[in-house]
Amino acid sequence: MKGSAYIKRYWQLYALLLLPIVYFLIFRYGPMYGVQIAFKDFNLFQGIAGSEWIGFDAFRQVFAMPDFYVTLRNTFMLNFLDLIVSFPAPILLAIMLFEMRSVWFKKISQTILYIPHFISWVIIGGIVYQLFGNQSGMINNLLMNMGLDPIPFLTEKNPWLLTYLFTGVWQSAGWGTILYLAALTGVNKELFEAAEVDGAGRLKRIWHITLPSIKPTIVTLLILNLGKMISIGFDRPYIIGNVAVREYSDVLSTFVYRVGLESGQYTLATVVGLFQAVVGLVFILGSNYISKKLTGDGIM
Repeated sequence: MKGSAYIKRYWQLYALLLLPIVYFLIFRYGPMYGVQIAFKDFNLFQGIAGSEWIGFDAFRQVFAMPDFYVTLRNTFMLNFLDLIVSFPAPILLAIMLFEMRSVWFKKISQTILYIPHFISWVIIGGIVYQLFGNQSGMINNLLMNMGLDPIPFLTEKNPWLLTYLFTGVWQSAGWGTILYLAALTGVNKELFEAAEVDGAGRLKRIWHITLPSIKPTIVTLLILNLGKMISIGFDRPYIIGNVAVREYSDVLSTFVYRVGLESGQYTLATVVGLFQAVVGLVFILGSNYISKKLTGDGIM
């Protein structure tokens, strides 16, 4: 069948594809026009086209700022710890849900685990302060009523870091199980039955059948997560962070907010954003190359 005849026959499918294409053109490729702000002395009233070209002067200015390196270090640190703590959590949850025999309990558990993903970080921040606040927090009130000293969950660096990581796992782990559960539903059930007949216990079936079956999904998501090592969401560190733990909570996204929106230095904010994009691309390509060399799986 020729290409034109094929398109004419299945035009409904191409019509459905049109909407995401338009979305990406408008909201993904369209904003790339603004990247040139990083190379201009951007003036809000003159616009992008009317602003003067300054070359790499803004890059030199950003790379000379001590705060930039502090936020860069914090971004790497928080993302790396998140990768260690948060990445395995949905894998473990997915395996536990998959191994459940009670259908009704499995459905209830999935619903409870998915709910935190749909809660705004502003609301989660309020919950965190209600639970872990130094004076008014429920946990510290309980500790003081028991005659114990309160724990500075939100005002000292190391306790804050643990609180930050725990909150991230609670918010994202349940939703992250969806992809792994979808991959597990495609596993041939006869493999588990044959392994059980051969005397393999549950742990051996998980190790030799379940994990190898979701290995491509794990590798793909790991590569994508490594590509995000230098980019970090604004909501969690900004809402949970405070002045007392700024040495850890100040990251590139909050730096861009301070420099770009509060100070009006849009050129410097664009430089940081472009820097994150380029380094993130290098991380994705590098991790994909290493993964293909070591495991034979990759995303490209």
